[in-house]
Amino acid sequence: MRWRVGTDADGGAGRWEQGSTGPTVGPTPTPREGSRLAVGVVSAGRVGAVLGAALAGAGHAVVAASAVSRASRARAEALLPGAEILPPDEVVRRSDLALLAVPDDVLPGLVRGLAAADCLRPGQIVVHTCGAAGVGVLAPAAEHDVLPIALHPAMTITGRAEDVARLSGACVGVTAPEGPLSPWSSSAGSVSEDAEAAWLVGEALVVEMGAEPVRIPEAVRPLYHAALAHGANHLVTLVREAADLLSGAGIEPAERVLAPLLSAALDNALRHGDRALTGPVARGDAGTVAVHLRHLEARAPEAAPLYRALARRTAERARAGGLLDPAAADHVVSALAERPRP
Repeated sequence: MRWRVGTDADGGAGRWEQGSTGPTVGPTPTPREGSRLAVGVVSAGRVGAVLGAALAGAGHAVVAASAVSRASRARAEALLPGAEILPPDEVVRRSDLALLAVPDDVLPGLVRGLAAADCLRPGQIVVHTCGAAGVGVLAPAAEHDVLPIALHPAMTITGRAEDVARLSGACVGVTAPEGPLSPWSSSAGSVSEDAEAAWLVGEALVVEMGAEPVRIPEAVRPLYHAALAHGANHLVTLVREAADLLSGAGIEPAERVLAPLLSAALDNALRHGDRALTGPVARGDAGTVAVHLRHLEARAPEAAPLYRALARRTAERARAGGLLDPAAADHVVSALAERPRP
């Protein structure tokens, strides 16, 4: 059995169906009574609870979830009302769509365990939400003739109800098989059709949740995730470093001072790329860079290495983009060199 996205007779919105023929692709499905997917969430952590709630909002039925900690149980009660709390294998057994939202390091073992637990069946949709992994990690499940898909929301998720609404402004990385969906495919044509159908099912689910799907090939999934982590996680570190420097100098409220500057810098960087660079490095003001480092090393030595690393990379990008002439860039890089302590 395979999921297909069917169409209404009048050419309107589609519906989720199961059939024994190959996947049929139509418009983005809009679930109606009788055509909903039974969704199981493993587990009701921040990501799983929010995506489960988004799927419920699209008309699907979240029938079960796994939740061990007190926080997960509270989250399931708040965001997944009516979902029965069960062990992971029972959650999957009851699901048409099994949503595996667990930490990256836990996922491979979970998939192997589910594959061995006789809880998977042909035609199930099995989705994981880990950022760095594609569908290769779902190979043990794919042997049971399921449809493997990876969906990763490119947003910060706190596990609260407002995250469901925030999905409408977010992108979700979609990865699906690029080759045979073993053991379905028996010819080159079916390989192509099955693989494309998996991509379209993943994209349809994302659109139903109100987000924008972006295709991420399997081979670049780790780089995709590294880019997101580098941008979002390290941005938090950078902002807090700047705030701590201001607070350490007695300048308060640090966050109020930084907010307009950082908001404009982020907006300009996204709109204009490297042309948004300002400040002493972009101007080639090596003397100011040296003064910055002298005071950082005296008052906040733990911040100096990060300043050096980011300023050096800023100079490299400014030079490569033609924003800073090579001689000026060399002066800045020289100013960034660590000096021997007296």
